[in-house]
Amino acid sequence: MEYFMNCNTAPLTPYSTPLDRDKAAHLYRRLGFSASTQTLDQAVGQNAGTLVDFLINEALNQSPIPPPVWADWNRSDYPEDDELRRALVREQISEFSLVYAKGLLNNNLYDRMSFFWSNHFVTEIDIYECNPYLYHYINCLQRNALGNFKTFVSEIGLTDAMLYYLDGVYNNRNNPNENYGRELYELFTLGEGNGYTEQDVIETARALTGYVERGELGWEPVTFRADRHDDGVKAILGQTGNWGYDDVIDILFEQRPDEIAGFICGKLYEFFVHPDSNDDAGNAQAIISGMERTFLANDFEIAPVLSELFKSQHFFDDDAIGAIIKSPFDFYFNFLKESDFGYDDTMVASLVNYAGLLSQRLFDPFDVAGWQRNRQWINTNFMIGRWLTIETILQDFYDADDEQFRALGLSITGNDGLTSNNPDLIARRIIDFILPKGLLNEPEYEKAFAIFRGDIPPQYFEGGSTPTWTLAIAMEAPTQVFNLMQYLARQPEFQLK
Repeated sequence: MEYFMNCNTAPLTPYSTPLDRDKAAHLYRRLGFSASTQTLDQAVGQNAGTLVDFLINEALNQSPIPPPVWADWNRSDYPEDDELRRALVREQISEFSLVYAKGLLNNNLYDRMSFFWSNHFVTEIDIYECNPYLYHYINCLQRNALGNFKTFVSEIGLTDAMLYYLDGVYNNRNNPNENYGRELYELFTLGEGNGYTEQDVIETARALTGYVERGELGWEPVTFRADRHDDGVKAILGQTGNWGYDDVIDILFEQRPDEIAGFICGKLYEFFVHPDSNDDAGNAQAIISGMERTFLANDFEIAPVLSELFKSQHFFDDDAIGAIIKSPFDFYFNFLKESDFGYDDTMVASLVNYAGLLSQRLFDPFDVAGWQRNRQWINTNFMIGRWLTIETILQDFYDADDEQFRALGLSITGNDGLTSNNPDLIARRIIDFILPKGLLNEPEYEKAFAIFRGDIPPQYFEGGSTPTWTLAIAMEAPTQVFNLMQYLARQPEFQLK
């Protein structure tokens, strides 16, 4: 439990100490899916503010995934035969999943944020079952990921994926559907029961009516029909008038800015800093309050809030490091980035599949509340799944090229890997790079050291009669690093980021 207590009392003021490798690794594990030793070594010595500015500007200038050829197809573009159509749909989803997953690996904050929002503005492709809708939904997430939150809320509600997922396409004047109106407040902007009433939900549903024109062929963009819109007077959050969709968004942000800022900044804090924002031991609420002020002062722009948070002493405090449990995507993708092993599209597709087996299916969260979080990722079944799959992945890399493991060790240990005869020193360096908090205590390190030494005779190590072992030249070194990685992958600390 000590790993999960939020005892971070550091302030939101800028972190000014030049980055060391541990702090740089922390930044990349949170802003993206980690980084190689080469990337981290380039960050060492930099000012945190300078590097954060670079990463945020990189994200702001990133372009969305180009539209695939099927981005605007409707049913007439697919085969009439059901079996052939389903096969083509699956092939398109598989290809698009791979493109998006490779973006997660390569685009740092840009797709880290689009991934975050996919678990906030949730849709499930298994519900709406339309590939073009999926593309335009992801496009909306990417374009708005670091932009203006009010604009984001306005646009996401009119994506076809969301209109179908939360029944907006069935919300007409004669039979209002409250699903989207409820989730707009409860899950997307205010938080459950925070600043709205049941009557507000009912009246909002009336204001959102009319987006029901679905075309004749199917899978066409949903459009507005004025004759299906309720043009009567509605009272929403204390404001009365003949309100429509745009009015709802305007009223929400005009009447409940503090509630919106508090809810969204709290979610950002829990995702990027610590999953518990209510621990009395820390000052998370004070940090969130500071983020709220920045959010409001910048008219709901997301980037300035992230910039302030990521540059802060609070973000870089030791109590923030290793305080979040890796989601399945973190678990696999962090390893891939940190090891810098050679991988192909088949490996990426396998990792996406493994993540799905551990209940984080890409484009398909469990329900409207999103994927489960933090401690829920490590129940007994999921832990066994993590162990078995990561061991398979490590074995695949070893079988493909065992020298990759020596190269990983050398990239972590630098000159020590070239010259040191002390295997414990080398193992400790590898452990402390792979595990953000290291191991629990010295007896745990001794167990890992024994795994790394293996059955190599002691005389080859430092202190022996003929100390000739080094990571750089020992024939057994790739196997030693492989065995150590297999051991570490089963440790509790390997689950943290």
